[in-house]
Amino acid sequence: MSTTPTPQQVPPTDGRMRRIARFPLTWMLIGLVGVSLVSALTASGPAVIMIVGAAAAIAVYWAVMRFVAGRPTPEIARAGAGREALLGAGVGLGFMLVSALLIAILGGYSFSWSSGNPLPVVFTVAATAVGAAVTEELMFRGLALQALERLWGSRAALAITALLFGALHLGNPAATAWSSLAIALEAGVLLGAAYLWRRNIWFVVGLHFAWNTTVGLLGIPVSGHASPGLLTTEVTGPALLTGGGFGIEASIVPVIVSVLLTIPMLVLAHRRGGLVRR
Repeated sequence: MSTTPTPQQVPPTDGRMRRIARFPLTWMLIGLVGVSLVSALTASGPAVIMIVGAAAAIAVYWAVMRFVAGRPTPEIARAGAGREALLGAGVGLGFMLVSALLIAILGGYSFSWSSGNPLPVVFTVAATAVGAAVTEELMFRGLALQALERLWGSRAALAITALLFGALHLGNPAATAWSSLAIALEAGVLLGAAYLWRRNIWFVVGLHFAWNTTVGLLGIPVSGHASPGLLTTEVTGPALLTGGGFGIEASIVPVIVSVLLTIPMLVLAHRRGGLVRR
């Protein structure tokens, strides 16, 4: 004999709590707190801890979406995850290499090899990049963009999350109002557009990871944070070209290059029906 309650038998309080939990801003805030806490607890210490933190953040994200939002999570599905991550990494690698090369051609950067064992440098830079890429993408493209999109549509969600992403970097070393605006445009908008196109967290994580890793290995500060790097980069010229102490992300060059990448991504997202109306 079935014991499943009929609609008349479901307590009104339970139904009300379920509606509150599944309201987009509710699960967004709960998820942001959970992922932020994991990030804070694993942000320092050995590089391997950051990798563990990234895995824990994914688990928190899944749990919030499953048990609070009550929705499936195709955006973090394991099927095709490797392919999407590699595709995103290729975009991120090309984006940063082209930007750095253009700045070097314009006289802003010159590179030389650093001394020392390259393996620890590569592992440290890559592990740090994994932690930042996973947690930030789960927070901004996984939670915030999807929640705000359900309320106000894709365009508003993209604009809001991009501005918030730029504001998040205001507290970084050597940050300025311009560097935060540049981050909002070249990272917040680009990564948001990449998600709307692919609807896949692994794609934007791959893009973000390759971006940070490439910049770090070139010996350029990553959002103001110094990196050991395989290369040493000598910076000359105006900060608008080189990014100054904040690094390449405050240069006008990647801002322009990012626009050239963002436009086709948004066009493809529109053609695939990936832009949701308010």
